[in-house]
Amino acid sequence: MSKRILTASLVTVLALGAATACSSSSSGSGSGGSGGTPTVRLMVGGIDKQIYLPYQLAQNLGFYKKYGVNVVLSTEQDGGTGAEDAMASGQVDMAGAWYNHTIDFQVKGKAVEDVVQLSGAPGEREMCATKSGVHSAADFKGKTLGVTDLGSGTDTLTQFLAAKKGLKTSDFHRIGVGAGSTAIAALQNGKVACVMTTQPTVAAIEKKGVGYSAVDVATTSGAQAATGGAWPAAGVIARTDWVNSHKDAVQKVVDALVATMHWIDKHSAADIADKLPQSFVQNQLVTKADYVAALTQDKGQFLPDGIMPAGGPKNVLTTEELVGHATSKVNLGTTFTNDFAVAANKKEGFTTTTTPAGTSG
Repeated sequence: MSKRILTASLVTVLALGAATACSSSSSGSGSGGSGGTPTVRLMVGGIDKQIYLPYQLAQNLGFYKKYGVNVVLSTEQDGGTGAEDAMASGQVDMAGAWYNHTIDFQVKGKAVEDVVQLSGAPGEREMCATKSGVHSAADFKGKTLGVTDLGSGTDTLTQFLAAKKGLKTSDFHRIGVGAGSTAIAALQNGKVACVMTTQPTVAAIEKKGVGYSAVDVATTSGAQAATGGAWPAAGVIARTDWVNSHKDAVQKVVDALVATMHWIDKHSAADIADKLPQSFVQNQLVTKADYVAALTQDKGQFLPDGIMPAGGPKNVLTTEELVGHATSKVNLGTTFTNDFAVAANKKEGFTTTTTPAGTSG
C-alpha cells in the first residue's frame, strides 16, 4: 500500500529481509524449493504497523511452515517501491496491501486480485493537533492534511471522508508525511493540522499530548459510521495470471493466514504482542504497554476468517468513484475471490462469521 517509515530499530532487520526476497527470485518464485515446498515472496506495506501484523504473526506462529509454504517477507522502504507496485512489476509475488489497489490496477488495465481479506476497516485514524479545531471531516476546509504519500490509500481515504462532507479537494491541502516519527513531527511542528495514521503512531501521538482522534476508521464499526459500510483494507493481492498459475502456493499462503486470523480472534492483544518481534511492540515510539493498549482498542479491524465481506468491495468502489479514481464500469467480481479463504476454513473446520461478498461486491 502506502510507503511507510520504519522505526530505526527495524531498518537493519527488514533490509536483510528485502535482500533475501530479491535473492530468492532467481530460483523461481512459487516453484518447488527444498522438499517440494513452494517459495513465495510477499512484500508488506509497512510490516511493523498494527494493520499489517498478521503477515509476520503467521511467520512467528509457524503457520506458513505448517501449511507447506516458504514465505519470504519484506517491507516497503521509505521512498522506495510500494508493495503493490513491486508485486505488479514482478519484483515480488504477492503484496500485503489494501484491497482498493485492485480497483486502481483494473482502471489501468492490469488484472490484480485480492485472495484473502484480513481487515474490514482501514485501521486508520485522523489524528488532529490539539488546537486544530477539527472534529470531523467537515472541518478539513482550509486545512493542510498529512497522508502517508500522495496517491496512497490514506490519501484516497482522506479525500473520500472530505467528499462525504461535501468538500472538494481544492478546499484543503494534502502533503505526504510518512508515518511514525515523521508524521508525529509534522503534527507537532504545525506542518499539518491533521494526519491520517495507524497504530502504534496513534498511541504515540496521544501519549505525547500532540493530538487526538477526530475521525475513527480504525475499526469495522468506526468505518461503517464514517464511510457507510465495511471498508476492507489490508489483504493479500497478486496478479491474476500469477494466481492462476500458482494456485497450490496461493492456497497454502491463504491457509496459513486464515489460521492466523482465527488465532487473532481467539487471543488477547497481549498474547498477540508476545508473538511479534520485540522491535515491533517496543521502540522509540511506544512502550509494549502502549502497543497492547492500542491493539486492544483497534483489534476490531481484523476479520476472523479471511473472507471478503458483503458490501465491502462496493463501498470501496464508491470511494474510488467519489475521488475520481474509478467509474462504475469496474468489474468488482474480478478484483477479489473468496474461493481460497472458503477452502481454507473448510479444511480446518473453522466456523465462519463473515457474510461473503458476491461477484457484484
